[in-house]
Amino acid sequence: MSTEDHDRSLAGKSPFDAHYGLEVVGIDADSARGRLTIGPHLLQPTGVVHGGVYASIAEALASSGTNWAVTPNDEVGLGMSNNTSFLRSASEGVLDAVATPIHRGRTTWVWDVRITDEAGRACAVSRVTIAVRSARKP
Repeated sequence: MSTEDHDRSLAGKSPFDAHYGLEVVGIDADSARGRLTIGPHLLQPTGVVHGGVYASIAEALASSGTNWAVTPNDEVGLGMSNNTSFLRSASEGVLDAVATPIHRGRTTWVWDVRITDEAGRACAVSRVTIAVRSARKP
């Protein structure tokens, strides 16, 4: 089965990501892209986006991008490591994120993720490692 014909149902369809509002706007062989409208439910008591939101976006895009590529081979991508650095706070507007794979190994993929505000300023950057394993059969 070619990758074009395969059902990539694991890519970009997490109930958790839908819960906090992440919209996966594109996945292909070279990137995964997402967008998030900031709402009050995403803010910490100081009024800025909670760091866990940035880490969640990074994890979601890296996992979605890996799963987009590996599910046609009956494999699954699972998060192993997420190192997110917070560079600029945001409290309103829209966050845009782009994840780019920098290593596509047999058992691990490594992604760089950049999350920006509406002015294109970097709010957070992440390095995410995804394990690639055989898909479990029910």
